[in-house]
Amino acid sequence: MGVETIHALHSVSIDIKQGEYVAFMGPSGSGKSTLMNIIGCLDTPSEGEYFLNQDNVSHLSEDELATVRNKEIGFVFQTFNLLPRASALENVALPLIYSGYNKEVREEIAMEALRNVGLAERAYHKPNELSGGQRQRVAIARALVNKPSIILADEPTGNLDSKTSYDIMKLFQELHDKGNTIIMVTHEDDIANFAHRVIRLKDGQVESDKTNDSVRKTKKDDKEELEKNAEKEQA
Repeated sequence: MGVETIHALHSVSIDIKQGEYVAFMGPSGSGKSTLMNIIGCLDTPSEGEYFLNQDNVSHLSEDELATVRNKEIGFVFQTFNLLPRASALENVALPLIYSGYNKEVREEIAMEALRNVGLAERAYHKPNELSGGQRQRVAIARALVNKPSIILADEPTGNLDSKTSYDIMKLFQELHDKGNTIIMVTHEDDIANFAHRVIRLKDGQVESDKTNDSVRKTKKDDKEELEKNAEKEQA
């Protein structure tokens, strides 16, 4: 910014093990989005190194990074990022095109991914024919279709009501129980409490990195409470 240099991140050192469920938190400008972009191989660090599955991916070319993203990382965005004119099945199958599968195999794998998120019966519906929660499930199925090492979720419940947010967090909980590594950015404490580890960032540095000793589970009482909150929001 003019003569001033702004470090989005500074002296950040984090280890995340396979199978962990981690939430990044922090105010706007804290560096959490930049950190998420580096982990997702969307950005490269100006200094330091990033190892993904023992491979140093810090200084790969754009094409090499694209290959890593497609094979190793599944993205879930707040705004879903679905192709509006494509069906749910076609949206989920999209990453498989770049993996070299033929159409028949792509559709078979994509249908299984939709089945895993409880949405097989909506496979041929377009995004505008689905609810917000269903669209997010399609996005999660797309993130899972290549069996990535990491699922990166950027504010995955940001555009959803309380009840639908609960359903999506229940799905993430099930995915983690199956052994998936999940890294989530959120500004909501109640959503972060589903994670087993919470890393708070401030001014580009790690302010705290703590194990969540009271992991929130998706229980019946929680669901009833969220449904009540959803009713209040509608009122």
